[in-house]
Amino acid sequence: MASWAMAPAGLVSCGGLSRRSAALALGAFLGLSLSPPASVSAPLVNGVAPAGPVPLAAEFAREVAPRLPVPDDERLAYAARLQDALTAAQVTLAAPQFIVLVDRSPSVQAALLYWGSAERGWGFVGATPVSTGLPGRYEHFLTPLGVFDHSLANPDFRAEGTKNKLGFRGYGVKGMRIYDFGWVESPRGWGDGAMGTLRLQMHSTDPVLAAPRLGTAQSEGCVRIPATLNDFIDRHALLDEDYERAVASGEPLWVLRKDRTPTPSPGRYLVVVDSERIERPAWSPLPAKP
Repeated sequence: MASWAMAPAGLVSCGGLSRRSAALALGAFLGLSLSPPASVSAPLVNGVAPAGPVPLAAEFAREVAPRLPVPDDERLAYAARLQDALTAAQVTLAAPQFIVLVDRSPSVQAALLYWGSAERGWGFVGATPVSTGLPGRYEHFLTPLGVFDHSLANPDFRAEGTKNKLGFRGYGVKGMRIYDFGWVESPRGWGDGAMGTLRLQMHSTDPVLAAPRLGTAQSEGCVRIPATLNDFIDRHALLDEDYERAVASGEPLWVLRKDRTPTPSPGRYLVVVDSERIERPAWSPLPAKP
């Protein structure tokens, strides 16, 4: 397993907080074994389930807020973008699983959660506003495009809930999980705009200073998500395919919650696209505090 250590010179981690003390947390949470793949009563067609529920869609509607009311035609269009990105990255899924799709377009700034595969189709679970990279300031990157693997090669950690010198809790309240996708190449948002190296993470953000701005580009390059979505993904182990496999083989992983209820079909991918929209869609309105 790769260790965090120190960020190499010239590289940027967007949370702005130390991971060291998180790695010293005591105890090892006991995991649950993987179950057989989930079943749905009818096949999915072009990203929409004509019959039978999409796994966890009802739970998403109850537990995650704010939510975005993405219309059916948009769900189909984003499902196609998702599959195109996987195909371009030569990623083939062995079984249906959960994937987080992010549209980094400044006119959208949304995360859409899907469940499925190329063979089965893509079922829409739900959507929320997010904040991706805001160029124009030093060490601010554009959030990179592509397919990013969530694995134990870049182990997650949890927020300490501490504030920086500006009073900002970069990873959100204590205990929120930081999903780590490792060092990736991304366009710098300052200077000549050349490629640089960013520690790509998906995480919650300051509940007072930044959460009300979700839906607009605000971050240093990472993907900021609502705390409720963070909790939902974490509790149901939606991106924990690699983690659950390790637990099933007997490896204790302190970062996993004791109270989690793992999905039978965990995934491992974050997919970032850019729809390049000029006008903001009605289903993804600007926040009250842009």
